[in-house]
Amino acid sequence: MKKHSIKLLTLLVIFFTVSFSASAQIYVSIRPPVPVIVRPPQPSQTYIWVDEEWEPRGKTYRYSGGRWVKPPRNSYKWNPGHWKQHKRGNVWVRGNWRKK
Repeated sequence: MKKHSIKLLTLLVIFFTVSFSASAQIYVSIRPPVPVIVRPPQPSQTYIWVDEEWEPRGKTYRYSGGRWVKPPRNSYKWNPGHWKQHKRGNVWVRGNWRKK
């Protein structure tokens, strides 16, 4: 009985730790500056320029924009990401593809 209780408790701790870390938001008090990116020539008319885009890295964000991207389908357009103000600081809302 005691072994089962310890196993169950261990599994619950692992489950809640993983689920909490997977859904955690990263808040920053000062938004990181956008680096200056020289835009290279467009590879073809089908590519779209993704300018400002940030990826979570630890307790901050890393710039990942400044690139040409081909849409998943011709009928899709890029909806750019943006910073959203919260009580605890700023959080990045990722850009995504949407149907035109």
